[in-house]
Amino acid sequence: MAKTLHRLIVSVVASALASIFFTAPAANADVSPMIVGGTRASTADYPWVVMLTTTANSQFCGGTLVKANKVVTAAHCVKGRSAASTRVVHGRDDKQSTAGTTAGVTKIWVHPSYTTATAGYDVAVLTLDRNISSATLPLATPADTALYAAGNSALILGWGTTSSGGSASRYLLKANVPLTSDATCKSAYSQYSNTSMVCAGFPQGGVDTCQGDSGGPLVFGGKLIGDTSWGQGCAAAGYPGVYGRIAPYNSVITAQL
Repeated sequence: MAKTLHRLIVSVVASALASIFFTAPAANADVSPMIVGGTRASTADYPWVVMLTTTANSQFCGGTLVKANKVVTAAHCVKGRSAASTRVVHGRDDKQSTAGTTAGVTKIWVHPSYTTATAGYDVAVLTLDRNISSATLPLATPADTALYAAGNSALILGWGTTSSGGSASRYLLKANVPLTSDATCKSAYSQYSNTSMVCAGFPQGGVDTCQGDSGGPLVFGGKLIGDTSWGQGCAAAGYPGVYGRIAPYNSVITAQL
């Protein structure tokens, strides 16, 4: 079996199928990453975090509102999906509630160089069918190198599972994880590239994003510095979470805004 990855839940099926394994490049099924070791969070405090759902209201990924009608998420969340089959929910902490705004998606842009999450370029932009009145999160720029310094305590958010292959969280959760050095991440993952990825996690594990958190934000310095992408297991010692590095994609993302 190839490396177990930990960021995507295909939520059309029951949560018992929450653990997805990397097998081969396939639409919506090449990666599996809820927050492990997290605490309850509120969209009132983090108004730019959103959930991606099916038309049946089943949450499968996260995202970040970066403009009134634009959401940044992971390419592996939406590659192969139709816009008509995808919804974005804003302002809902509890997945079982009807709070907030549900927007349709009119366009899905996936980075043209994306093939699989482990190869990088794991970023996508969704265009919504309406403007959402909310604070948005600025994108990291190529000048924001200091935001990526090892040791910076970055914020992660999501509605995913609380353990690898476990049950998904009903509520939005948050945690903080330190960014790792490039050398640390490269030692864990030979595929790691600092031109398209950034890693975060404690050496001993215990706190991480997990299945269903894919596409959600990695935040430091008041900016979106990463989107939840992949990793081995969830919160395992020696295997930090891997996130798409937003700064190098700033220009191509901005072109979609």
